[in-house]
Amino acid sequence: MGRHNRDWRNDSRYPSLACELRNGFHRAQNGRNHGRGSEGKMLRKALSITVLALAAALPVSGTATELRVGFTTDALTLDPGNHRNRDTETIIRNLYDGLLTRNSKMNIVPELAESWKQVDPVTYDFTLRSGVTFHDGSLMTADDVVFTFQRLTLEGALDGKTSPRKDLVGPVKSITKVDDRTVRFTLKEPWPILPAMLPVQEVVSKAFTEKAGPQGLATQANGTGPFKLVEWRKGDTVIMERHDSYYGGATDIPPVGKACVERVIFRVIPENASRVAALLAGEVDIINELPPYDMKKVEANGKTRVMKVNGTRTFFVALNTSKKPFDDLRVRKAANMAVDRALIIDRVLLGTAVPLNGVMSPDAFGFNSDLPAYQFDVAAAKKLLAEAGYPDGVDVTLDAEGPFKDVVGAIAGMLSKAGIRAKVNISETSTLQAKWAPAGEKTGDMMFTSWGNGSLDPSDIFVPTLRTGGRGNRAFYSNKEVDALLDSADVELDQTKRANLYKKAQTIVNGEAPWIFMWLPQDIYGVSKRVSGWEPSADSRINLHDVCVK
Repeated sequence: MGRHNRDWRNDSRYPSLACELRNGFHRAQNGRNHGRGSEGKMLRKALSITVLALAAALPVSGTATELRVGFTTDALTLDPGNHRNRDTETIIRNLYDGLLTRNSKMNIVPELAESWKQVDPVTYDFTLRSGVTFHDGSLMTADDVVFTFQRLTLEGALDGKTSPRKDLVGPVKSITKVDDRTVRFTLKEPWPILPAMLPVQEVVSKAFTEKAGPQGLATQANGTGPFKLVEWRKGDTVIMERHDSYYGGATDIPPVGKACVERVIFRVIPENASRVAALLAGEVDIINELPPYDMKKVEANGKTRVMKVNGTRTFFVALNTSKKPFDDLRVRKAANMAVDRALIIDRVLLGTAVPLNGVMSPDAFGFNSDLPAYQFDVAAAKKLLAEAGYPDGVDVTLDAEGPFKDVVGAIAGMLSKAGIRAKVNISETSTLQAKWAPAGEKTGDMMFTSWGNGSLDPSDIFVPTLRTGGRGNRAFYSNKEVDALLDSADVELDQTKRANLYKKAQTIVNGEAPWIFMWLPQDIYGVSKRVSGWEPSADSRINLHDVCVK
């Protein structure tokens, strides 16, 4: 019998886990909420019926090649500068290009920029490609690039509001036009990850945006991307057609030229079962967030396959290091030894996650592959608790959001067997954010949570979650040596030295165990075998420029 055929619910060693855990965990990992209760179910059912009916009604040319994506959620907006949502980013990124982009291996390459260079520690020059046009035929210029980034970075630039993406561009002092093909970014201080953050910033047309305004840009699109907008039927579909005057995209990502398919349709199918059914029936060609328990079904279909890639979201249990019992290193180490991560990954996630011994993804810059793992050992955990003055164990509360109720139930059961009697408390996101705010009262004991790292740079996850006072520092962890290492790495331009600084910081954090180190889930896709030229990317973006269909 294969390892995935064993049922967690029949394992007497641990609490039972509801079947919907596997359904909900991968959907919830990116912070999405598809509706709860009977109203949510009715809405999802209605949406599924709507999109299926719409599919039948859409005109299809007898000669046009068409690619359909079954997608979990609709875009929140089509304005590249007014959101902080990965699904929205995926849709927008097929309509708009940026100065830089990433290939499927997450390497940074030029896109609208022909090249770039770092002039000095705080100055970057980007040379633009010539002859790039927006979908309305107008030429993209340096003025458009300057306008785009001023819109992102200046206070009140969005009709009195400031872009929610402002901090994604870092400590920018100014963006100026050097000449018709050169744009200069000047920073207030060194920020080595600027190039890593630019692939998620798209260039807009100055003239079009000033005419349409933020409200118009929310529902219309005039980008430089491989596809142009035909129609957005909110909650149902986003319909695009090939931009035949496309400049070709990044020269480092072959093939270069206009898109392979003539038409792209994103169909909004929030219900997992409906999305999988649409793939198996040949109604869509790619689906995201394939539930792990449906992988065998997709592989057995004959016309579909499963594709996976490591994601960028680190899961962990934050331990409140500011108060008893987790102010004691021995208790924190005991908590790590008490949780059988391998069993959860195997039985619940069906092997679709990578165990972590620290904060960062194995694919991230500066990842330390030499960090030791805390081995599952209940007896050793009990011994450490006794040494810490808790021979009879401790009583604590484990906080979590609703989508993770079952997985934290399993974690709590494991902890309890080692003497850390954890009571699960499920709360709304806003309640937990207030309770676990770094500037709050620090009353919690443990919190199951996660942090995304789309840039795959340590600064994007290490600083907010583990530097003293960081906005995501749920463990209230404070170590002066770690702070100094992170601060030095933040301005270090020598990449080898910078990586070593992060590796040293990871070693210290691993030894001090402010978290129960958990896992990095994989993103799972179902893909039709008639699709070629596509690979999943760790940033969750579904780039359709190079995708062909038979």
